[in-house]
Amino acid sequence: MLTNVEHIGIAVKDISASNDLFTKLFNVPPYKSESVESEGVTTSFFKINETKVELLEATNPDSAIAKFIEKKGEGIHHIAFEVDDILAEMKRLEAEGFTLLNPTPKRGADNKLVCFLHPKGTNGVLIELCQSI
Repeated sequence: MLTNVEHIGIAVKDISASNDLFTKLFNVPPYKSESVESEGVTTSFFKINETKVELLEATNPDSAIAKFIEKKGEGIHHIAFEVDDILAEMKRLEAEGFTLLNPTPKRGADNKLVCFLHPKGTNGVLIELCQSI
């Protein structure tokens, strides 16, 4: 079951400049920055009360973020929802007709297991499922 919005992901070209911009906007610095080699990205996370915002910069020209920015430019990339049991939720959603972009959960940023739903089946919105590790 989806329990809450975990974070909103924003694709950016320059994470350093974007960190400065969002630090000014939110009046707090990112609480975490890390590279996720498997996804070809560097990320930064901001937390405003219970809401998290993830900035993603491509480190690999073949990464999903690089392709997204090339096609659409910078902007909102995905909305992530927390789940208690990612495997059960993946099975349930697949049975409901949703297309999973990865058949097994992957290790994502911020100590999460993640799976994405194809945006063609979610009104053009890339949905990420996240389970804390």
